[in-house]
Amino acid sequence: MSGADSYAPQSGDRSYDVESYDLSLTYRVRTNRLDGVATIVGIARESLSSLELDLVGLRTGRVRMDGAPARFAAGPRVLRVTPGRTIAPGERFAVEVTYGGAPAPRRSRWGTVGWEELTDGALVAGQPIGAPTWFPCNDRPDARARMRMEITVDDGYAVAATGVAGATARRGGRVTTTFTSDVPTATYLAAVHVGRYRTRPLVGSGDGVIPPVSVTAPPALTSAADRAFATVPDMLRLFDRLFGPYPQEACSLVVTADELEIPLEAQGLAVFGMNHLVPAAQRLVAHELAHQWFGNSVGLARWSDIWLNEGFACYAEWLWSEESGGTDVETCVAENYAGLVAKPRDLLLVDPGPDDMFDDRVYKRGAMALHAVRREVGDAAFFDLLRAWTAEHRHRLVTTDDFRRAVEAAGGGDAATVLSRWIDHRALPPRP
Repeated sequence: MSGADSYAPQSGDRSYDVESYDLSLTYRVRTNRLDGVATIVGIARESLSSLELDLVGLRTGRVRMDGAPARFAAGPRVLRVTPGRTIAPGERFAVEVTYGGAPAPRRSRWGTVGWEELTDGALVAGQPIGAPTWFPCNDRPDARARMRMEITVDDGYAVAATGVAGATARRGGRVTTTFTSDVPTATYLAAVHVGRYRTRPLVGSGDGVIPPVSVTAPPALTSAADRAFATVPDMLRLFDRLFGPYPQEACSLVVTADELEIPLEAQGLAVFGMNHLVPAAQRLVAHELAHQWFGNSVGLARWSDIWLNEGFACYAEWLWSEESGGTDVETCVAENYAGLVAKPRDLLLVDPGPDDMFDDRVYKRGAMALHAVRREVGDAAFFDLLRAWTAEHRHRLVTTDDFRRAVEAAGGGDAATVLSRWIDHRALPPRP
């Protein structure tokens, strides 16, 4: 296996790409037992005598390659599969893995990530390397694939997951729901949430301009969720105007009965703790929605460019604050600049390093880099730039160099220089 990304060198295999994942999962909340069959369709990038899948904490029972039994060796982090023949470059193949166990988060330099058991349910916190705690995968940020998930839980529980929900079937005291995502999805953006939930459409959504929004929450939190998400249609209208049309197949908001440290975004979905159903958390709602454009549609080719996700989503918070009658963008910039002045000035935004990839300075300095470009080129050219960025790279991978070229095309060499001051140097530029 060749490490896929310098920030997560033990994850991912560059010798092949994944075209699709088909997951059949059965989860029992009471015993925290997950059983699955994963079918991974891949395409070889080079001659393959073996390949590796990331899988953590779950036991492999059987592996088949193109319908025939295949030899495998399961380690603590990796499942090595050896087919009966060499796979030629460019050849398509299918691996079927039967596996199971008690899923749990994995320890990482970013804390514990992955499948997490709740008081009465479960959730997935996939970013950046949590996906292998619940399905075998090629866990690379640039290895996006279509996904289909058939998820079975005990009756009384409901599931929200990445993709468009299909029909629900009940049989033998269990409930099965199928979710399909035809847009390319990174493994870290795939998610499953299980609980005693009820799903309802959000009032004011689905008007032809913005998509239908579903809210999945415990019945006891329905009213609180309705109040907390009442502004979501207006957020989506603002982002539609500034960033372009909503780019995902679904728009689902999930609320757990547990408190969560932070909300979590996934492809077409975001999950919040019950503690986030308060007015002070409105900025977090805007942040997670903005990720559907920046990060989940316009995707990262490498983790070092994480500011392209978080800086854009942070700036969207400030845009929503001003739009909704709260603190205006200029004041947000001034307040957060003062915060950056008080912090160490040793972060290189274009390559913050794995330990600092989720540092608050990545978020705030990234947002200020965008504001500096906006001040240089003017509002009309700036928002034209953002809409062109999301349209040209819809469900595609990007790097910082791609954004440099877009900024230069929009505002010339002076705009590119302004951007460079914020992302290529550790020194803090003057406040834009």
